[in-house]
Amino acid sequence: MPSAYNFTDPRLAKLDGFKVEIDEAHERADIILGRPPYNIVAMPQRDQLRLTFETLDEDPRVRVIVVRGEGEHFSSGGNIGGFMEASPEHVSKLAWNIAAPARCAKPVIVANRGYCFGVGFELSLACDFRIASETTQYALPEQRLGQIPGSGGSARLQKMVGITRTKDIVMRSKRISAKQAFDWGIATECVPDAELEKATDKLVDELRTFSPLAQRTAKKLLNDTEDSTLAIAIELEGHCYSRLRQSEDFKEGVEAFNAKRPPKFAGR
Repeated sequence: MPSAYNFTDPRLAKLDGFKVEIDEAHERADIILGRPPYNIVAMPQRDQLRLTFETLDEDPRVRVIVVRGEGEHFSSGGNIGGFMEASPEHVSKLAWNIAAPARCAKPVIVANRGYCFGVGFELSLACDFRIASETTQYALPEQRLGQIPGSGGSARLQKMVGITRTKDIVMRSKRISAKQAFDWGIATECVPDAELEKATDKLVDELRTFSPLAQRTAKKLLNDTEDSTLAIAIELEGHCYSRLRQSEDFKEGVEAFNAKRPPKFAGR
């Protein structure tokens, strides 16, 4: 059964607007946004989310990280008043904090339902897998405030869907449905609302069957080569392939395949 995660870092002694649970039996940690009904993300919460991802990344008990929200909405976005109170130096770090899921070496799944706006959308875009309930609405509404997305939203979205669709979403503060997000390649899966948790559990269990070393390598390779030329990407892929070929996990995978049994990967 999941239990509350015990942090040793004093900066995480009192979590601001979220909680963290660990399920050691399933090698899973959940980061749960906890300001229902809209799970607004405050300024201090962003710093703590970064620290949380960094802590879970170092925890050998955790193979997969899940981000989700309490209630019917993932997050309607940030605390608007906090932007006026924050210093320019603090605001300049927002994108770095929200990019923590992408920097994390482990697979990160986000379970979206209801509103997924502003920083809620940006945090989701920084995750590896986005499972959207059919109730999900995605939006970057900053134009309505005389602003633009400030935590990587427009940049990540443009990589996924291209400049034309990104302009339509960003410059018109346009909402898109879960089905549209799935059709455009933003959401990994689109499922009925009642099946969101089941679909998330299923993906966690699937990811746990693979080699942790191969997964970390694949994630870093894909992130690092997103902006590279094809020739450089192929070269780096070859180096990563060669390195993994020397691993105990690869040896185990080959032996398990030949023996027609499930592999037992150790991450070495």
